[in-house]
This record gives sequence, C-alpha cells and structure tokens, in this order.
Amino acid sequence: MNYHQYDSPIFRMACQQFDQVADFMEIPEAARNRLKMPKRALSVAVPVRMDDGRTEVFMGHRVQHHLTLGPTKGGIRFHPDVTVGEVAALAMWMSWKCALVGLPYGGAKGGVACNPRELSLGELERLTRRYTQELIPVIGPQVDIPAPDVGTNEQVMAWIMDTYSLQMGYAVPGVVTGKPVLLGGSLGRREATGRGVAYLISRAMDTIGLVGSGATAVIQGYGNVGAVAAVSLAKQGIKIIAVSDAFGGIYNQKGLDLMKLDAYVAETRSVVGFSEADPISNEEMLILNCDILVPAALERQITEVNAAKLQCRILAEGANGPTTPEADAILTKRGDVMVIPDILCNSGGVIVSYFEWVQDLQSFFWSEGEVMDKLYRLLEQAFIQTLNLAKKKEVSLRFAALSLGIKRVHDAKVLRGLYP
Repeated sequence: MNYHQYDSPIFRMACQQFDQVADFMEIPEAARNRLKMPKRALSVAVPVRMDDGRTEVFMGHRVQHHLTLGPTKGGIRFHPDVTVGEVAALAMWMSWKCALVGLPYGGAKGGVACNPRELSLGELERLTRRYTQELIPVIGPQVDIPAPDVGTNEQVMAWIMDTYSLQMGYAVPGVVTGKPVLLGGSLGRREATGRGVAYLISRAMDTIGLVGSGATAVIQGYGNVGAVAAVSLAKQGIKIIAVSDAFGGIYNQKGLDLMKLDAYVAETRSVVGFSEADPISNEEMLILNCDILVPAALERQITEVNAAKLQCRILAEGANGPTTPEADAILTKRGDVMVIPDILCNSGGVIVSYFEWVQDLQSFFWSEGEVMDKLYRLLEQAFIQTLNLAKKKEVSLRFAALSLGIKRVHDAKVLRGLYP
C-alpha cells in the first residue's frame, strides 16, 4: 500500500519499527496494512487575524490511527516543523502505547505548523479556537480526545474545551484532557509524564543494580516532562548535571540547583545563561558521561552518528521517537545501555489523561494521591510485562513493548472482524 501522503522520515521510522515486530510476530500480510494505515486524517487551513490586522493562514492536522478499542487519544502540538507525516507517526506510536498500558483507546495526534513563541496571547487563542472549530466534526468525548503536547498547555486545552462546548451548547469537559483542574482537569495530570519517567528510571535502576545516591542524569528538553522528571530524580538523590531546551544547554558536573534554575527559567523562559553552569551544545550533552540520559525533546535525537558514543547506563525516552532504528541496532549490539522505550517510558501522561477523562464522564474527582497510586500501578504492570517478554524472547525492551501493544490491537481487530 502506498503511504505517500504521510511520507516523512519519522513516519518511515514508525513503519520500520512496526514491520520488524510484525515479521517477528508473523502477522499476516493482509492484516498489516489495516494495522498500520491511519483510519482517518484531516488537514485544514487555519486562517488567523494577527494583531497587526493582516490574516495569516496556518496548516493544521489531526490523524486518528485506529478506533478499534474505543475513542482515539493523543496530543496537539504547536511547532514550526509539524507535518501530516509526523502527526501520523505519533498517532501510530500512541496506538501501541495505549494498548501496552491497557487503555481503551486508539492513538491520535494533531498539530499546527506555527511557532507559539512568536505569537501574542491573543493570536494564540484565535489560532487555537479556529483550529478547534475545524476539528469539531472529528473530535468529541466518545470520538477523539486531544491533550497537550509540544508547544501547548493547560490554557490551550481550556480554549479547546470552551470552543467545543459553545458549539454543543453546554459544558463538555471530557472533550480534552490536560486542562486546568478548575475546568475538570485531574490533579497530577501536568506532572504525570515526568513522574512516570522518573518512576520507570527507578525501576530500571533496581533492575541493573544502580544506586540512586550519587548517580548522575542528563536531561535533553527542560520543558514540562523534563523539568518534572528532573525534580523527581533529584528527590531520589540523583544529581542533574546537564539540561537543555530549544535555545541551548547548560552543564555543571557538581549538579544543578534545580530551585534556582526553575526560578531563572520562569524569568527568562530558557535555561541558557544560567550563572551556575557552563554552556554546552546539544551534541556534546547527549554523549556526556552519566548514569541516566533522558531525551525529552523531539524525535530522532539518538542516531547512528552518536549511538556508539553514548556513555549512559540507562536511556529513558521521555520524548516520542527519540532513537532511530539504526541507533537502536547499535545500542542492542552494545548491550550495556538499558533503553526504556518511549511507548512505555512516557506513558504516564496518557494514563492520567485517561483518569481525567473517566473523572469527567462520571463527574467524580479523585485526590492526587489516588491518581498517582493508580498511575504507578499501571506503569509497574506494563514494566513487568515488558521486562518478562524481553527476557523470554531474548529481545530488546523496545521490541517487547511494541510487540505487546501491536498484538493487542491486532487481536482486537480479529475479534471485531471486518465489515461487511
């Protein structure tokens, strides 16, 4: 089948991963295209009246990968490099992620090609509301539930909820997750992905016998996921020696003072220039000597160029698709780096998004302690299942995680059959 409309490096990467697992699982050829091909894709023009009076048109997309297990679920990103191919790949990974951790969802993803840092608050709101209006035919609490991703946040989700609710004529909090608690958001949702990354790092440390006190960590991407993961790791006694954002990185071998760093970032909106650290390039940071490396930025950061140079013991993928298949092969051959794959490592966000959706549907809300307890239970279950399958089949953790997710979607499609 021709996937030219989605063709991009990241979509080819997602398909390559799928094909390798499908070969291993001996999935019939007739079923592969049905599993791989996105169910639905919508690309829209998003005209926005800018503050200076001119009208600028942005391109937006929403891809729903499959609807076999329930409504689709996935983030919305505002980033200059958003393409329909990137969104399709992320939707596919979200499908395997939701199935891996046992959520009744298919995968989806959306985005608008824009730079939110260059937009005023008013322009950002108008962009969000117009994009939402274009998506109304394909989103809803029983159809597709968006959430925050790169370049979006609680405020953006609030605007999406309000726009959808105005169209329906009543408040529909369940149309999005990751929104403010006051509007039906869940306690612990903002911190869920980062805390989940830290929890799984702790479990990986237990597995390889790495002691937290005195261990070091490098975090690429000091946004919502990376910053929360850093604080959670620091509480375990782990030194954060380097972090980065879209503008650059900083390094201090003695460990960064995260309270001072967070105050600095709140003021300047970047880690660059922090006085208690030296500047470091992204390339240098990824190959620093450390115990834990957390790529929590964008896709395709660990490649065949730098995979052999990594000096970490644990690679915890806070971002989606940060490691290319070529780099994966190198790391597997090395055998000295434990890779916690993205569809497991960063699944905390969608798990607590599911909890938020459930709370909205029943109008009954849980304490933060209840949310975190349920999150760690699901993460533990998925981690043990992935670890056991990897040992049993003598495959990597990524291969095991993908196998579990893909098999569950495949089995569900077999059970439902093909109509007519």
